[in-house]
Parts: sequence; structure tokens; C-alpha cells
Amino acid sequence: MSQYDEGHTVAGWTGTAIATIGSAVLGAGICTVSAALIAGGLGITAASVLVTWALHLAGWGKPPGVRPRGQWRMGARDLTARDGHAECWGCRLAGRGRRTAVVASEVVPVAVGEPEPAAAEAGR
Repeated sequence: MSQYDEGHTVAGWTGTAIATIGSAVLGAGICTVSAALIAGGLGITAASVLVTWALHLAGWGKPPGVRPRGQWRMGARDLTARDGHAECWGCRLAGRGRRTAVVASEVVPVAVGEPEPAAAEAGR
């Protein structure tokens, strides 16, 4: 197995199988010059992308990068998928995994033992 465990997921294998079928139908359509088979093959191939994405969002895919060795088996479900993965385009397209910056309004650091700026101005 590779260090990164690429593609060893239910989502990866399912998407690959559907895309292979779609490619075969598309190829048959091109060889027989059949518009129906060409359209069907393109539809099946597009469906493979959507099925893979849905399975990834359901936790049957994997986040980008290295997973712990205990989660390398084929049927390992990713329990963190609900919150989204930080660097995952699929999660971002679904509105998950976005890291929003917290905007602070004029935070003034105060050292311990010194009065707060508002209290110092009120005493003047």
C-alpha cells in the first residue's frame, strides 16, 4: 500500500466502476455512430462524478493527505466528513469545510496589573 492510501475507498472504487461503464457505452456509441449511446455514455460518466461526490460527503471517501494506518482498509468510514475537510474541493463545493476568519473590532491588548484604557480615560 502507498503511504497516502489514494483511492482505497468505497467512493473511489464505486466512481471508477461507474465511469468505466460510462466510457464503454460512450466508446460503443462512437464505434456504432449512435447518438443515443454517446449521450447515454456521457450521462453515465457524469453520474459517476455525482455518485463519487455523494459517497465522499456521506463519509465513504477520504480527506486529502495521509490517514492513520488503522483507517487504510477499504470499508473504513470517515467520521469527520460531516464537518468537511479543510483542503477538499468536494467539501467546499458542498459548503462544508470552510474556515472563516473571525473579525475582531479594535482589540486593545492590556497588560496584567494595568487599568483598562476605558477606565483610565474615565479617571481623567
